[in-house]
Amino acid sequence: MVTAVPPLEDELGDVLEKALRQAGLALPLLAERAQVDAARLRDAIDYRSDLTCDELRRIAALLGLNEVGLCALGVGRYPLPEIGNLPFCVYPLHMAHGIGVANAYIVTERGADNGLLFDAGAAFPSLLRVWPPAVKKIDAVFLTHVEAEHAGGLCEALKAFGTPHAFVPDGASAPCAEPLGEGAVRVFGQLEVAAFSTPGHCAAHNCYLVRTRAPRADGALLVSGDLLFAGSAGGGYFCQQRLAEQLHRILAAVPEKTVVAPGHGPMTTMENERQFNPFLA
Repeated sequence: MVTAVPPLEDELGDVLEKALRQAGLALPLLAERAQVDAARLRDAIDYRSDLTCDELRRIAALLGLNEVGLCALGVGRYPLPEIGNLPFCVYPLHMAHGIGVANAYIVTERGADNGLLFDAGAAFPSLLRVWPPAVKKIDAVFLTHVEAEHAGGLCEALKAFGTPHAFVPDGASAPCAEPLGEGAVRVFGQLEVAAFSTPGHCAAHNCYLVRTRAPRADGALLVSGDLLFAGSAGGGYFCQQRLAEQLHRILAAVPEKTVVAPGHGPMTTMENERQFNPFLA
């Protein structure tokens, strides 16, 4: 069971590797243009970085990255914001996955013991180990995508909680869920969930914007799956260009104060990522 704030999903080396792939640039050519020894750049990608901030600034300029965020990653001090109050309750569920975590989230109205589950962990027992005792019922499950660490616990969770609704991105396949495409909205009590189709990491991927319909309530939660992380972005395994396009579309589409709940790593805010995320230069 993971209880502390989880580590960042990506270190400097991961970000550099993803950025090189996105730019279609070979490491020796980047090293030559940035005037950095290629062996030292390779060490940085292998998590043995001694690159200076001046070197990282040159690299950021060549790769189109946010230099402030890249330098912060380089010294192990990427800033994370305080997560302010939302007009509903959010329970982050952090489950060990490799050397990091895979996340699921429960959102409930304040004071309620029922709510919505976003992603379902690799297996139902993993989900149960981090389940909040205050939540007794799940009205619907929304999957960002159907990779094993996000979808493995789905069908057992539906059965265990008697959940009548489950949704996956349009184009994804899950035996106990129905597709939900771009612009679709589902409402449960006062909670409203709007789907954004965000392919790139995989062919069928959704982000979900959660708001409340309660009067005079402000604030939103973006469940970003493997599109956007604190300090990084997902790998564009389906299409790197489309992932980059969706990142900037979401950046423009959601309010700055939106809280971001990613599929891996710690929660953040759109405001923080606009300011520091290397991929949101």
